[in-house]
Amino acid sequence: MVTTVYLIRHGEIEGIGVKRYNGSIDVPLSENGVEQIRAAAKFIAAHLADPSSSKILSYLKEIHAGDDSGGGAAKDKESLLAAVYCSDLSRAVKSAEIIAAPYALTPLIRPGLRERSFGIWEGMTFSEIKQQYPEEFRAWAENPLKYSPPGGENTLEVRDRVVSSLDGILKNHEGQSIAAVAHGGVNRIILCHVLGVPLEHIFRIEQDFAAVNIIEFWEKYPVVKLLNGRARA
Repeated sequence: MVTTVYLIRHGEIEGIGVKRYNGSIDVPLSENGVEQIRAAAKFIAAHLADPSSSKILSYLKEIHAGDDSGGGAAKDKESLLAAVYCSDLSRAVKSAEIIAAPYALTPLIRPGLRERSFGIWEGMTFSEIKQQYPEEFRAWAENPLKYSPPGGENTLEVRDRVVSSLDGILKNHEGQSIAAVAHGGVNRIILCHVLGVPLEHIFRIEQDFAAVNIIEFWEKYPVVKLLNGRARA
């Protein structure tokens, strides 16, 4: 049996012209962000409906020989999302509502998927942080596992709550297709977790606004089938 997760970053936010750490600050989607997520929703629907992209036809069925891959599942069930989960921040909730609408679903909010708290850096621009906290910023950029924003969450704390939330979601939806809308930092941690990438390297994974990642969770191990996919609005 395999569970498919469409892991999405929320769309573009207001005030994107200046790079800053928003973290747990509640910043709304921009109009462009709404269009980005609408395009992502169409991409997900097309992927679900495309027989050639079906998990049942994956070559991994041979690698995982002996497990129940759900090969007899009905096609109409394969083309639907069973649930849509999201962070409790409005930019994720609004994005999740757009993705959930075609399936008549109400997003299920999971605070464990909230973006990292950046402590005293929250709301500050990159330039401001570099000027006021040059050594701390340099240490953070070079090793985000060892160093954390002053007063903010450390990477291991974020990993623990995010992975715990993900595990709970997966237990509720074995053999189904679901979506989870979160944030750049959260998605990077999930992708590092499933790929076995050390958390020191989270910034080697890009997550654009409205990025779609597709992860299949097989009995033996998870497989990333798409990373930072972008649908055109």
